Amino acid sequence: MLNEMQIYELGSRVWKTKGEEQATAKKEFIETLKLLEKELGDKPYFGGESLGYVDVAFIPFYSWFYALEKCGNFSIEAECPKLIAWAKRCMQKESVAKSLPDQQKVYDFILELKKHFGIE
Repeated sequence: MLNEMQIYELGSRVWKTKGEEQATAKKEFIETLKLLEKELGDKPYFGGESLGYVDVAFIPFYSWFYALEKCGNFSIEAECPKLIAWAKRCMQKESVAKSLPDQQKVYDFILELKKHFGIE
């Protein structure tokens, strides 16, 4: 069973690594997202017609997608279009949109972390 810590760990490996290690991290991250996308299927939300537990637990990771794409030079939407469509539906809900950080701010934060830890 997949949990949020696994997604966090895989995502953090994308921005913390380079070269072959990063390529492996991106591959594993996308494979994990594809598992989630498969579980989503053709439903609008993981909870079916409305937001459920998985939606609420997973949507905060969407704020990190832009930063991971920039750091890893890949497109999550190209690999998992249904998952991105799901995230955009979630973001149309005011309560979700107001509670998540701006993707650019998350990216700026990651750039600062990379500097702090000497990754760049």
